[in-house]
Amino acid sequence: MEVEQPVHVVLMGVSGSGKTSVASLLHDQLGWPYAEADDFHPEANKAKMAAGHALNDDDRWPWLRTLRDWMSAQAVEKRSSIVTCSALKRSYRDLLREAEGTVLFVHLDGPIELIGERMSHRAGHFMPTSLLPSQFATLEPLEADENGLALNIEASPRDLADQILAVLNLKEI
Repeated sequence: MEVEQPVHVVLMGVSGSGKTSVASLLHDQLGWPYAEADDFHPEANKAKMAAGHALNDDDRWPWLRTLRDWMSAQAVEKRSSIVTCSALKRSYRDLLREAEGTVLFVHLDGPIELIGERMSHRAGHFMPTSLLPSQFATLEPLEADENGLALNIEASPRDLADQILAVLNLKEI
């Protein structure tokens, strides 16, 4: 699907908010390249989180730059993309916004109890549920001057994907 200027849809929010589920639906519908930010973490970051330690800014900056550069590479090739990334702080989103093209942040938002419940049923992920409170403490919601929207994750992933497609003025799933 072609758009005039490449658009990067960054699905953001705390771990367990449904970023991957919604991104998969968008990817299936649009065919845009899809990047799971977790795949861009160096092994040291994954090991740190798996051991129950929250990442600090020094851990995150190189990871975020790599993700920004991937987005820019897609734009240079005239491709829009879908990205999952916690993007918890405005400063992190500011860095991602440096990517070529237009960056749209979609904050998948919901109560800690619901997200914790979902995480408890997730197998094989390096992020333990014990770090969820630290993610909520770090989270800086989108501000009015940021290109983005917040969606309530109590809706189904399909409904969330449809809402995003409507914002992009693209066909529903």
